[in-house]
Amino acid sequence: MLGVVKLHKALEIAESAGLDLVEVSPNAKPPVCKILDHGKFKFEAQKKAAKARKKQKVIDIKEVKYRPNIDTNDFNIKTKNVIKFLSSGDKVKITLRYRGREMAHRDLGINVLKKIKEETVSVAKVELEPKLEGRQAVMILAPEDKTNK
Repeated sequence: MLGVVKLHKALEIAESAGLDLVEVSPNAKPPVCKILDHGKFKFEAQKKAAKARKKQKVIDIKEVKYRPNIDTNDFNIKTKNVIKFLSSGDKVKITLRYRGREMAHRDLGINVLKKIKEETVSVAKVELEPKLEGRQAVMILAPEDKTNK
């Protein structure tokens, strides 16, 4: 801590110590500088950024496909997988595919999506309500925030 020093004096001090004069805060009045090894400073900043990236949680979107006339056991297995994906922190896209004459009975598919919503209400919140896109209905579930409870 040298206080306010003229630029040429600060450069002299840094050079005599064999270090660099690095401007830390250019917008301050007067600008704040440090005498340090610039290469080491950049290396430490790079390591800090890499550590922050490493701790970052990447949220994937997993997709589970259903059919309107799905059997009970198949439904239970797929729903168990949905719950597993949600508990590991991933979003889940649920696709319900209609084929042929199933389009005439869209209510069967909507009932399946409602049942999925009821089964996962404790671990998920609906991010995108079920909507029909051509021959398939899509719903997106996101993991429930534990901090808000």
